[in-house]
Amino acid sequence: MEGRGRGRARGRARGGQQGGPGAPQAPRPGPQQSQPPQQQAPGPQQPWSRPPMPQQGLSQQQQWVRPPMQAPPTSSAGRGSRLGGGDASDVVPPQMTAGAVSGQAEGADPQARGNRGGVRGRGGAFRSEIIRTKPSNMQSKQGTSGSSIQLTANYFALLQAGKWGLNQYQVDFNPPVDLTRDRKKLLRDALQDVGINGYLFDGTNMYTPQRLHPDPLDKFVEHNEEKIRVTVRLVGDVAWGDRHYIQLFNIIIRKCLTFMKFQLVGRDYYDPNNKIPVHEHKLELWPGFFTSIRQHENNILMACDVTFKVMRQDNCYDLLLGCQSSNPQREFQSQIIGSIVMASYSNKTYRVDDVDFKTTPQHSFKMKDGSECTYMDYYAKRYSIRIQVKNQPLLVSRSKPREIRAGMSETIYLVPELCQLTGLTDRQRENFHLMKALADHTRIGPPQRIQKLKEFSDRLNRSPEAIQELKRWDLKFSQDLVKFQGRVLPPEAIIGGGDRKYTGGPQADWTKDLRSMLMFEAASLSKLAVICPGKFRQPCNDFIQCLQRAARGMQWDVGQPRIFDIGDDRAQTYLEMIEQIIAKANPTMIMCIVPNNSADRYSAIKKKCCVDRGIPSQVILARNLTSKGVMSIATKVVVQLNCKVGGSPWTVGIPLSNIMIVGYDVCRDTVNKKKSFAGMVASLNKQITRYFNFTSEHEHEEELSDNFASFLVIACHKFKEINGRLVSLYNIFTFSRGCAMVG
Repeated sequence: MEGRGRGRARGRARGGQQGGPGAPQAPRPGPQQSQPPQQQAPGPQQPWSRPPMPQQGLSQQQQWVRPPMQAPPTSSAGRGSRLGGGDASDVVPPQMTAGAVSGQAEGADPQARGNRGGVRGRGGAFRSEIIRTKPSNMQSKQGTSGSSIQLTANYFALLQAGKWGLNQYQVDFNPPVDLTRDRKKLLRDALQDVGINGYLFDGTNMYTPQRLHPDPLDKFVEHNEEKIRVTVRLVGDVAWGDRHYIQLFNIIIRKCLTFMKFQLVGRDYYDPNNKIPVHEHKLELWPGFFTSIRQHENNILMACDVTFKVMRQDNCYDLLLGCQSSNPQREFQSQIIGSIVMASYSNKTYRVDDVDFKTTPQHSFKMKDGSECTYMDYYAKRYSIRIQVKNQPLLVSRSKPREIRAGMSETIYLVPELCQLTGLTDRQRENFHLMKALADHTRIGPPQRIQKLKEFSDRLNRSPEAIQELKRWDLKFSQDLVKFQGRVLPPEAIIGGGDRKYTGGPQADWTKDLRSMLMFEAASLSKLAVICPGKFRQPCNDFIQCLQRAARGMQWDVGQPRIFDIGDDRAQTYLEMIEQIIAKANPTMIMCIVPNNSADRYSAIKKKCCVDRGIPSQVILARNLTSKGVMSIATKVVVQLNCKVGGSPWTVGIPLSNIMIVGYDVCRDTVNKKKSFAGMVASLNKQITRYFNFTSEHEHEEELSDNFASFLVIACHKFKEINGRLVSLYNIFTFSRGCAMVG
C-alpha cells in the first residue's frame, strides 16, 4: 500500500477566508467552519487549582484520450453558494451557478502548484507531455527474475473523464489588489451577469469549461469605496492532461467526501461518527481517508489510503490546570508551544507559537467595521458559545507569509477552553501500553486495509449527493482496486565472514542466523566501559553476559566490560563519569544505561563522546536489559558495537564497481521547530560497508540543495583519496516518514 509523504508541516488553519472579525493586521479569533455550536462545558475551574477527576464514559484501464469539446451549457449566472471553510465545497460544476475556487484549495495536487504552462495561444490546445517510465527502445520493462504474484494497489481507476475542456483566462486588477481573498470576491462580482457557470481561480488565472463573451471582459467593481477595474482576457485552451484538470478532479473528489459526511480536520477528512475511544488513556482515534488523483502514464488513478487522527479528550485549559509547578506559566508554555490544537467550533487546526498571559477573553479586538468586541461576546454571538473561564490566557498562532497574502490575520488568538489537543506528546509516545493500544487499531494488515478501501468505495457509490456531483462533471471511478502482476524476487544472499552466505528468508530477518555466523569484518573491542545507575547494576550484569554469549556465537571477543556505578541519572552525572573514565581507563567505547528517553541527557552524552572526546558510544534503555527478547536485543547491540569500532557485520554481492551509494534525510529539531538538520552518508568501498557521513543545520529550505551539493563534492574527494579515482555512478536515496498516516 502506498504510504504518504509529508511535504508541508501540519498544523496551520487550512482553507480560505477567515470567519473571524477584525482588520487583517489585528489579532482575532480563529475562523468559522460549518459546524453546529459546541455543547456547554461543565462549570469553570480556576488555573492551577486541583484539576477535576476525568469522567469515563483495474485489470485494464482506458487511456486518457481527450474527448471532443462540447458547447458549454447555458444557464443563468449567479453567485454560487459557499459552504464555508474554503475547502472543496467551493467547486461549482458547469451545470450550476458560478463560484470561485482557489488554486491552492485543499485537495489540489501538491505538484499542481507552480508553473503556468500547458496552454497555447488562441488557436487551440496541445496535449501535455506524459512522463514515460519505459525506454522507447524496450519492448517490455517487466522482469523475469523470481516468481509472478497477483498484487492489489490502493488505487481506484478513473474510468470516465468529462467530455469538456478548460479555457485559461488571465485576470488583471487595476489598481492592483494584493489579497487573494479580495481578488476572488471581485472576480465573483464581475462574473455575475456574463453566463460563466463554473470556474477555477488561483488569484491570477481563471479556468473554466466555457468561453467568455465578450472577450476581453472589462468590469468595474466597487471595493472599499473604490472602483476596481477587473479585466478577464482569454489566454488559450488548456491541454487535455494539463495539471489543472488533475487539480480540478482532486477538488471534486474532496467535495464528495463532505457529501459522505466526513469532516475536514487539517488537510484530511475524518469520520467522527465512527471514532474509536481509548478511554484508559483519554484519547480518541478518528478514522479517515487520504485521497490524491494523479496521472500515471496513460491512466488517471486515485490513490486512497486509511489514515487516523489522534484526538485527546482533554482541552488546552485542562492542560493549563495540570501545571502545578513553582513556575506554572513556564511549564504550560513548554508543554503547549509547538503543539497542534483544533478549534472545537470549526475543526480547524493551528500551531501554537506563544501564550499571551496578559490577554484574556474579556479583552477586545477590532471588528472589520472598526467597532470593538470582546472575545467572549464574539463567541457568544457567532457560535452561541459561552466561555466559562474569563481570566484564562490566550494562545497565539502566527500565520505563514502565504496565509497572510491570502487574507489571514498575522496573529490569531485562541481560547484554551475551546481548543482540543491533538497528536501525542513525547511522554505519551514513550508509553508502551498507550502506543500498543493505538497500534491495535491503526496497524491493519493488507486484508483489513483492502476491506476498508472497499468500504470507502461503497460509501462513495451509496451517497446520492456524491453520485450526483460526479455525474454533473461526467466522472466515473472504478469500484474495484487496481490489480496487476508483480514479481517476488529471490532472497538476496548475505555474505558474512569467511565468505559464508545465508539469506533473510521471506521475513527478511536473519538475526538467528547471525548468532552463529562470523561477521564480515570484526574490529577489536578490548576495553568496553559501562556507566550504569546503581539501581540497574544487577540487570546490567545479566545483560553483559548476554552480550558476551551473542558475541561468542559470532566468534567475536568483547573482552570483559567494566561497570562504573553512578548515584543518579542526571545528565551532568553521566558527563562527569565519562571524563573520569577517559582520563583513567582509556576505553575503546563507552556504553551508558539510561532510565528513559530524555532528549537532553541523550544529546549531552553524545556531544561529550562524539564531539568533545571523539570516542564511540552506545546508549541503552534500562527496560531493554530485562526485555522478553533480550538475546535478540543483545545480538543487535553486538552488531552495532562492531560497526562503531570500525567493523562490518555483513555485505551483499554488488555486480557494479566504482559506485557510490548516498543516503539523505532531514529532521526537525525537537526543541526548536524552526531549525532542521540534514544527515547524509556516502559509501567509500566496493562492498558498501564503509561510509563517510556529514550533517548540516539549516533554517531555510533553499539551504538544503546547497548543503547537499557541498557534501557530495566532499564525499567525492574522500572516495578518490581511498580508491585513487572518482566515482562512475551515483545512487541517491532519500527517506520519508512511514508513521505519517497517524497525526
